[in-house]
Amino acid sequence: MTLEAERDAVVQWAPDLADLTPGRTGNLSVRAEDAFAVTPTGVPYDSFDAEDVPVVDFEGEQLAGNMKPSSEVPMHRYLYRDIDAGAIVHTHSTWATTMSVLHEPLPAIHYMIVAVGHEVPVAEYAPYGSQELAENCVEAMEEADSQACFIENHGLVVTAEDLPTAVENTGHIENLCQVYLQARNVGEPTELSTADLETVEEKFESYGQ
Repeated sequence: MTLEAERDAVVQWAPDLADLTPGRTGNLSVRAEDAFAVTPTGVPYDSFDAEDVPVVDFEGEQLAGNMKPSSEVPMHRYLYRDIDAGAIVHTHSTWATTMSVLHEPLPAIHYMIVAVGHEVPVAEYAPYGSQELAENCVEAMEEADSQACFIENHGLVVTAEDLPTAVENTGHIENLCQVYLQARNVGEPTELSTADLETVEEKFESYGQ
């Protein structure tokens, strides 16, 4: 089966998408060289098998899968083409989408932001599924040197080296958005300095088992 491991990963992690985004919104994908396995469009996240998972190349041609791919295939294609990533998660999660509606980047109010960079920038709005939207996401991430971005009046995109990390970092950003917005209701959130963040990045290099 074409991209067997990647299609299995989509099936494994798709239910986590349901915990992050309402209804059948959002999508995720895993890359293997010049193609990627991506969630099918318009179906519950626990209702498909690996054989159903679409495989799409960088030209947008579907190579395998019994179901049609996500409507956001252009965004995944352009991010993989222009950004060094192994997986992508896109959600309409509540707190991140609130940031997108405010058209505000997420500043470094907590050290866990270094999971994706020093801030989460905002990509300019464009219709979903469009090449323009994809290009706006690439531009926002590259300018901020970030692995994530909000999309104006839309949601959140997170890239990572693999799907477990992308899903985990999506959860981190959703949590930080909630902390930031709640803190603003009480006062002015304090940001960490670049030196503070660089120290965390150094410590993270030896973190874990």
